[in-house]
Amino acid sequence: MKISPIILAWVYIFMGVLFVYLAIETADQTIWNAGTLLFAFIAAIDFGVAIRLFGVNQAMKKQ
Repeated sequence: MKISPIILAWVYIFMGVLFVYLAIETADQTIWNAGTLLFAFIAAIDFGVAIRLFGVNQAMKKQ
């Protein structure tokens, strides 16, 4: 049984939101520390993967 790209996209969106929350929590006085930038980078990748999976789902529907 394969998992739908839509379900995976929503999982990645949830993870992206979680990492954005963690980035906000680690930003004490400035956002220019390693933890905050790492969490923001991971969140950006998660959102990018989610967008890509939505596109894959649309391409699968066209076939």
